[in-house]
Amino acid sequence: MSLTAPRPDSGSPALRVEGVGHSFGRFQALKNVSFAVPRGAFAALLGANGAGKTTLFSVITRLYDSRSGLIEAAGHDLRRQSGEALARMGVVFQSRALDLDLTLRQNLTYHAALHGISGRRARARIEEVAAMVGLEEKMEARAAALSGGQQRRAEIGRALLHKPELLLLDEAAAGLDVRARAEVLALVRGLIAREGVSTLWATHNFDEIEPEDRVILLHKGEVLAQGRAAELAGDQTLTEAFLALTGGAS
Repeated sequence: MSLTAPRPDSGSPALRVEGVGHSFGRFQALKNVSFAVPRGAFAALLGANGAGKTTLFSVITRLYDSRSGLIEAAGHDLRRQSGEALARMGVVFQSRALDLDLTLRQNLTYHAALHGISGRRARARIEEVAAMVGLEEKMEARAAALSGGQQRRAEIGRALLHKPELLLLDEAAAGLDVRARAEVLALVRGLIAREGVSTLWATHNFDEIEPEDRVILLHKGEVLAQGRAAELAGDQTLTEAFLALTGGAS
């Protein structure tokens, strides 16, 4: 796959989700979910544990197949142009995904090969990504020896190897201490500013959201509200607004 794949529709959002539903048997996990992530934006998918965030990520990345609704990544229909759509995404799931027995360089090299990047191109891109996530000095360390925050930064770097236009992060700061959480958030926000990578950040933590962030409030599989965090909060805190919308659910 080319690292310089054309971007056919620069006017389309980085991610468009329209009328998406998904069920597990009789349980409807997602109900008519619709929202968009503008290009170059940080959008927060906010919801309590069990709201459907991970299910939605699984549908967007085709781990689950949903025939209800439309999903487009950078103008590419996920159902009709799945290869093109998925090539525009970089994904960091909540569960850790590094091979702990390999060095960071080996992890990145293996993942680059999965994207069809090899040889000199892979080596150059791996060095670029290591610099982006601040792990140049850790390339020969085994992944098991990295701290939790370093492992998360490594996973973000791995997701960036093929130069995606959209970065999807599912509870990427979960389980990290305060300092590591702040570092991961600063890294992602910096990538948006420097690289123009659009981001959908799934979280249940209100303190990870800034007033100007776009927020999609997901509750029991439904989008209850969306817009700028400051607008959704109004004269309340975002936490208070969330509790009012969800009937006091935590």
